[in-house]
Amino acid sequence: MHDEFPSNLALSKTVRVEEMRSGEEISAMVRLHEVGWGAKRIAQEFGCARNTVRRYLREGGVVPYRQPVRRTAFDGLDDWLRERFFRHDGNADVIRQELASEHGIVIGLRSVELRVKCWRRELKAQKRATVRFETAPGHQMQIDFGDTKVWIGGERVRVHVFVATLGYSRRMHIRASLRERQTDWFEGMEGAFLRFGGVPAEVLIDNAKALVEHHDAVTREVRFNARLHAFARYWGFTPRACAPYRARTKGKDERGVGYVKKNAIAGRRFESWAAFEAHLDRWTREVADQREHGTTGVAPAERFAAEARALRPLADRAPFGQLRDLVRKVQADCAIDLDTNSYSVPWRLIGESVQVVVLAGRVIIRHAGQVVADHALCRGRRQRIVDRAHFVGVAGFEGPVRADPIEVAPTTLLRPLAEYEAVVGGGW
Repeated sequence: MHDEFPSNLALSKTVRVEEMRSGEEISAMVRLHEVGWGAKRIAQEFGCARNTVRRYLREGGVVPYRQPVRRTAFDGLDDWLRERFFRHDGNADVIRQELASEHGIVIGLRSVELRVKCWRRELKAQKRATVRFETAPGHQMQIDFGDTKVWIGGERVRVHVFVATLGYSRRMHIRASLRERQTDWFEGMEGAFLRFGGVPAEVLIDNAKALVEHHDAVTREVRFNARLHAFARYWGFTPRACAPYRARTKGKDERGVGYVKKNAIAGRRFESWAAFEAHLDRWTREVADQREHGTTGVAPAERFAAEARALRPLADRAPFGQLRDLVRKVQADCAIDLDTNSYSVPWRLIGESVQVVVLAGRVIIRHAGQVVADHALCRGRRQRIVDRAHFVGVAGFEGPVRADPIEVAPTTLLRPLAEYEAVVGGGW
């Protein structure tokens, strides 16, 4: 019985045998041929095929192995593949989908992964690379938010921590909140301006949705929303954005957020939100401002002395978001909605439109020019703030419905007519 071997296996064995021939053996073959030996006799002497001997004799010596050229589906697409690889942050599956949609190339994910493997080390190095730059005193402040969970009053609460860091002195300002809305960004910046006693020339901002309308990872174009531009004009600074997906260009504050989480918060418990805020304030003054900074080698509080003079004065400006003037409709539950919370209003105003003014931590509700409710502004979410006096006379609330009719003032303008005349610049 004869065993049959695939031809490619036989060829591979021949190639392996040929690769084992040393240069001295091949030179000996050539010399023997020159003295009259034939290919058959030489093959028998060296234990190889005659065709192998003939090939060496024809080439006159060692024959280098030639790697066959194989065509692939990626031929001619090297530049395109590289650009898409870095655009999509190394996501091979997205590249596979775009190969099918743009080039009509349907191919397996593993094939794409193997093809782009050569660029993964470069992408990893690019992500880690940081160009350190130092800013002049008063020139730049970097801001960012980080979130963590904190034990407050026996409950583990998710807290958003705003951190602002001056570029020159590395002095920090920290503000904790339960949200990360545009208002929280503005209040964090204003708190930093008040703490530092001045405004820097520019503020470096991450690409937060609350502040940025559009950002392009390829062209690195960033477009801020109109309210941030108004806030920047009010305080007199220039907003700057770090490149999309390259938050390490804002490295001072990125490290600051991690420092606050690991040093000021981790492993601690607080009896109340007020105790938590007091701890952050004390930790900033006594620890963060007094430590010897690892980069500058100087305590931020000491280095701040040179930066304080370079900051632009506050000029006694009131907070940008100090006053909010809104119109709300009283719902069937005798309340108006504001920032996911509800505030009670006298039940007789159900269905009426009222003026809501948020000022100095108070929510003041007016109807027909008169104050009908005054509540403390709630910092939480989805809370119901109730004044029990607003429900007196409602069935089921401490007695029967009042029999006496209640006079409701006719609906009028929410503001005095003179204010509207002043806006339009003339009488009616």
